Amino acid sequence: MHTQSEDAPLLPGLKPVLELLSSDPQRIDCVFCKKGLRGPEAREMQNLCRKNDVRFTLVDPPVLDRLCRPASGGNRDAGRDAVGHQGVVARLSVTSFCELEDIFATVEQAPLPIILALDQVQDPGNVGTLCRTLYALGGAGIILPRHNSAYLGPAARRAAAGALEHLPVARVTNLGHALDSAEEAGLTIYGAGGQAGSGSLDAFAEPMRLPAILVLGNEDKGLRPGVAKRCAHMMRIPLARSFDSLNVAQAGGILLGLAAAARAKS
Repeated sequence: MHTQSEDAPLLPGLKPVLELLSSDPQRIDCVFCKKGLRGPEAREMQNLCRKNDVRFTLVDPPVLDRLCRPASGGNRDAGRDAVGHQGVVARLSVTSFCELEDIFATVEQAPLPIILALDQVQDPGNVGTLCRTLYALGGAGIILPRHNSAYLGPAARRAAAGALEHLPVARVTNLGHALDSAEEAGLTIYGAGGQAGSGSLDAFAEPMRLPAILVLGNEDKGLRPGVAKRCAHMMRIPLARSFDSLNVAQAGGILLGLAAAARAKS
């Protein structure tokens, strides 16, 4: 289990985490809670996590101690660490989030009216690179599942090179339901993948019909079946040489670039 990213913004302490869960839960990526922590405030914290669909993970005390250890190292005694985090540490996102409906409402005003949806893409570098490409080409925004997505921490921020501060990002509990809402809003849904002869579209020959959502899948497993079935079309990138596959950020960049080129000619 990965609990810490380099320079990840953290909020230690039961009371501060409770306050943020009550006032602005969207800022919290995950809450790490000491196993066996009891009391009314601990119960309230877990209830607020469930209510706001914030992940919380039960961990052993040394995990919390490591999270709160100064970057320079140093020896801090267990008593001071226990006082510092009180058995609870929240990991914070480095970007703010918007409502899904807000992205839908503004998609047609974007220079490139495409929303990118990432189905459990795990690597923060891939997410950051895709955000950078999408923003640079004029895309409308990005949709991420709340669970099993890459942590939008410093690594994603570095790869995005400033795009995360400007690109609308929505987190959703159920990506399939979000795509249903997108279809109702009049967006065409495209999934990346498919093989020649499978009914998928040749991305070089058939441009996307805009406004649209482009859905990219997990680095290893691709699109989940429940997400793939919501895609009106699958888009494949013809490869000139026999090759296993493209990295998700590379594939996304090619498909977005093709869409921008077709948009410029229309």
